[in-house]
Amino acid sequence: MYSKILILRFSKKVAPKPIVCYLVKDFDLTFNILNAAILPRKEGVMVLELTGARKNFREGVAYLKEMGVHVQNASQEVKRVKKKCTHCGACTAVCPTGALSVVRPEMTIDFQQKKCSVCELCVPACPTRAMEIRPINMTFFE
Repeated sequence: MYSKILILRFSKKVAPKPIVCYLVKDFDLTFNILNAAILPRKEGVMVLELTGARKNFREGVAYLKEMGVHVQNASQEVKRVKKKCTHCGACTAVCPTGALSVVRPEMTIDFQQKKCSVCELCVPACPTRAMEIRPINMTFFE
């Protein structure tokens, strides 16, 4: 499974159309609306987490763009949920920047956020799902 947080911007021409529901129906994607401000006959913005097979994800995003939706990746970062981490080390094997490393002799995992390139390789590698992608800033609407 592939998952990304996207910011969708709808023009007033596109906003009244039920475009997002077709991501489920036609592309077998699931979405979680994190924030939205769409008013009838006005422009709108929606922040959603879109999840599915990588191929379907690409096709779904292409569909959104064809329909006139401006799509951009939300600023995001990798976070480690310490309560879920069992310090197995699986994430360290795939981390290309060394942001995840084993602390010896304790044999615990250290995560250095500043070294992280947000490549997301650690997310599927973590068997306990302790590594998560989260938005950096969700203050899109006031």
